[in-house]
Order: sequence, then C-alpha cells, then structure tokens
Amino acid sequence: MKNVEPRSECDLVTVPARQGLEAVDILRRGAVDAAGPVMTVGPVLHDDTCDTLGFLVPPGTADAWDMPGSTCTQSDGRGAVLVPADGADWLLPPGEADLATDPAVLRAALGEAARMIEAADNCR
Repeated sequence: MKNVEPRSECDLVTVPARQGLEAVDILRRGAVDAAGPVMTVGPVLHDDTCDTLGFLVPPGTADAWDMPGSTCTQSDGRGAVLVPADGADWLLPPGEADLATDPAVLRAALGEAARMIEAADNCR
C-alpha cells in the first residue's frame, strides 16, 4: 500500500482483513464521552482483494511492534503520503478519522478481535 499527499508522519500496521474489520468495529464502539461517541481509530486502508487492512499509527510504532499475525512498516521519517496506491482504497479516510490510531489501543482491539474470531470459528 503506497501513500501520497497530504504528508503525515506515521507508520502502517497491516493485518488480515477479517481481524482488521473486527478491530475497526471494536475501536469505533469503544469510547464515549458526554458529547457522544469518540472516534478512537485513525485512517484505515484496505486492499482491493480484501486480504488486508492497514492502520495508520504514530511514527516509531514499528520499533516496538510485536503483535503476532501483523506487520508494522516504518515511515523512516519520510512521512506517509495519504493517497492509496493502485489496488488499495480507504476504509476510513483521513479527515473522517483521527490522524493515527493509538498503538496500545490498536493492540488491545486486535487481541480482542482475534479472540472473537477464534471463539466464532470454534462454534462451527
């Protein structure tokens, strides 16, 4: 997944689509304040084959990312350019979401999503 304009410093966490979609739902339902729901997920990319989702996270996340079943790509200080490459598009575009997803919150949501998927698969 390639990025283009506007520039933003971020890394990209890539996960299988099923787990990523569950995590997006978990994150979007997660926080509420006095004014109503609070978006806790940043921009999210998907590939056209629906195999993976990519969550924008703050720069430096890749240095300590160790979530099994996912990868985190560094921006290397170049900044990400926020236009999807051919074969990708926005699930949650910039401007409709926070700038980046908090890595600790994403890690918790991905863990919960994995547990939900495992439980559902074991009920078949």
